[in-house]
Amino acid sequence: MGNERGNGAALLPIGVFLVIFLGSGIITGDFYAMPAIVAFLIALMIAFLQNRGLSFEEKISVISKGVGDENIITMSLIFLSAGAFSGAVTAAGGVESTVNLGLSILPAKVAVVGLFVIGCFISVSMGTSMGTIAALAPIAVGISEKTGFSLAVCIGAVVCGAMFGDNLSMISDTTIAAVKTQGCQMKDKFRENFFIVLPAAIITIVIFFFITRNGDFKLAEELSCNIWRVLPYVLVLVGALIGINVFLVLISGTVISLIVGVATGSLAVGDMFSAVGEGVTGMYDITVISIVVACIVSLVKEFGGIQFILNLIKKSIKGQKGGEVGIAGLSLLVDMCTANNTVAIVMAGPIAKEISDEFEISPRRSASLLDIFTSVGQGMIPYGAQLLSAASLTGLTPFAIMPYLFYPILMAISAVVFILFRKAK
Repeated sequence: MGNERGNGAALLPIGVFLVIFLGSGIITGDFYAMPAIVAFLIALMIAFLQNRGLSFEEKISVISKGVGDENIITMSLIFLSAGAFSGAVTAAGGVESTVNLGLSILPAKVAVVGLFVIGCFISVSMGTSMGTIAALAPIAVGISEKTGFSLAVCIGAVVCGAMFGDNLSMISDTTIAAVKTQGCQMKDKFRENFFIVLPAAIITIVIFFFITRNGDFKLAEELSCNIWRVLPYVLVLVGALIGINVFLVLISGTVISLIVGVATGSLAVGDMFSAVGEGVTGMYDITVISIVVACIVSLVKEFGGIQFILNLIKKSIKGQKGGEVGIAGLSLLVDMCTANNTVAIVMAGPIAKEISDEFEISPRRSASLLDIFTSVGQGMIPYGAQLLSAASLTGLTPFAIMPYLFYPILMAISAVVFILFRKAK
């Protein structure tokens, strides 16, 4: 295990990944030139070459435990379930009908804003940003095609909405982890969290409205819409709103999509399983990447890389506001290293608790900051599951989407203003 002083050199694999992945894209002008999985495998090789104090077999044991973590398994299953739903609902004609219905009702100027707002509701209800992205990404593609708005803008609105609920939902694993590690009540953390991020959400709506205000498409033909094909999305939304488990919501949505597709004649009985299979296959890349990232993070943690970051933050703290800034910075850095905000909260939570106790920061405030800033990092890093998933579902690169991730940036600004100007509790 890494000693208590930590080891900055253990962060080398993450640095290597960023240099290779970003460097190849900048040099070639094509961020697909270096597949993310290849860059991650090189980083994993670097991690294996470090720390000669452990044998190869011991390192295999370390990464096996990391990959077997409950959060990693859950995330991988969500990926596959989301892929199954996406494949089934698309094959059943649900995406096209939902897009056509939305465009028939919503003016072009608010179509992208609508994606963000709907994303906020779904993510708060489902408690998962990944499920939200999987459900809305196909609709974002359809709206982009019909309106002429950039696909990057449309999917950016979806990711922003997904990150809104990722740190607010009471059934989100990040919220649960933050509350448990800081020792506060869920309702108190929600109230504290909500008023911090509300200004960011409102400004995000204004920005998306402003940049799409000139949209004025005219329908070249009447948009057909079969309300039955919209049903799977409605049921997924309703199920999310009443707090049904994300797996049950996605699996039920998949089954209902297949039934509706067959009943309306848009999907042959013999094609049902292939439709689901294609959707699941489309999520293989992101699932494998998540597993490899878990391997890298396990070795980085074992060699003392995470402890190094924790110690660095803790040494720089002075005063109560400094303590809050320290929790924010700690959360952000650990998330950037782990690429998983739940894992980051679990790892940084005990240190954040020490900081909050030492500088008399209320548990609900430390829990809010912990959850917010891990979500800020998770919503912006190009190698995080959210952006990788959004990119894989739309054919874009994470870097094409990043310029439109207004909400995570505004959430960070709002939280910093909150730290600097609000009275301590």
